[in-house]
Amino acid sequence: MRILRTVLIVVLALAVGGGVIAGILILGVPHSRSDNGNRAAPEDLPRFASEAPLVRASVPVGVGVAGLADPRWIASTSKATGIPQRALRAYAGVAIQVADAGTGCSIGWNTLAGIGEVESHHGTIFGGTLNAAGNATPAIFGVPLDGGSFAKVPDSDGGAIDGDPTIDRAVGPMQLIPNSWQNWHTDANLDGVEDPQNIDDATMAAAHYLCRAGGQQLGQEAGWRKAVLAYNGSGAYLTNVIRHATEYAKEAAS
Repeated sequence: MRILRTVLIVVLALAVGGGVIAGILILGVPHSRSDNGNRAAPEDLPRFASEAPLVRASVPVGVGVAGLADPRWIASTSKATGIPQRALRAYAGVAIQVADAGTGCSIGWNTLAGIGEVESHHGTIFGGTLNAAGNATPAIFGVPLDGGSFAKVPDSDGGAIDGDPTIDRAVGPMQLIPNSWQNWHTDANLDGVEDPQNIDDATMAAAHYLCRAGGQQLGQEAGWRKAVLAYNGSGAYLTNVIRHATEYAKEAAS
């Protein structure tokens, strides 16, 4: 039986390019995959997680970002890392699409996976799952951001995104607060619906957010750290993302 632990990370707003981008919140989450007694001490961790290689599909498999990575690579990497295939297809596909966009921003699938692990265990938090379409089932909603244990984030969406008309909550497998989703919403799976509960859409929105924060320096330490801390302004959060993203890269290469 897994031991439950609660991770409390405060939402942080970051001013970027003259505009204020709302932060993103982590849920209280169950025991993490790396909390197994063999965790590397913080001083033993790399300072940031470099981008890990992936294999593209010779011909896209299906529609949207989930079909951009080679299915054999997805299967073998999922087995090596324990990342559910449906989530990994989103992380890898978004990394490919961002690289192909020509913006100068490049983000590793392992970074997106590290964030997805910390935020919601790849959409499986509290016994949930991702269905074939990539939708979190049941939908994932964070705690009320009412200024108690967390920062206060007044309602910005009338409950349209987070189901709460009184206060904001983080939503979906990548735990975007409504304001972040309103800024970076996208339809990455090309189903005609922009949905923060969908792993493809949510991961692409998260990548847009990270690219905005880190820009063309995202592949270097300063830009990478800046972007992850913009996503959640906590040193403990940064360390956890580094740990998971680095482990995923090593496991995929083994």
